[in-house]
Formats: sequence, structure tokens, C-alpha cells
Amino acid sequence: MAEWLEEILRHPTTSIPNAGKALGLSRNASYQAAGRGEILVLQFGRLKRVPTEWLRSTLLLPKK
Repeated sequence: MAEWLEEILRHPTTSIPNAGKALGLSRNASYQAAGRGEILVLQFGRLKRVPTEWLRSTLLLPKK
């Protein structure tokens, strides 16, 4: 697994662009997918984060 992906998955959540990068999407495509509900997003006020457990399962990676 790539070092940058391991770093992302060490945390409970990540940004939409980072999640998109892991899925092979551009920054704009990531936000569009999140807006359509294709990327799971948690919203805390204006802050939007993607749960890394969701990302891990979407990528078919083993659980921690």
C-alpha cells in the first residue's frame, strides 16, 4: 500500500479530496461525487469529512 494512503488511513476521518485521491478521482470529481452521495460525508457545521473506515471498506482493504 502506498505510504500516502497509509497516512490517510491512520486517522478516523479524511478530507474529500484525499478520499477522492484514494479512489482515483480528481479534486473536482471528488466534491461532485460527495455532492451526489457517492462518497460518504460527515458534516460538522461547514466542515465535511469522510470516515476512513468507509474508505477502507470501499477499497476492499482489511479492517485495522
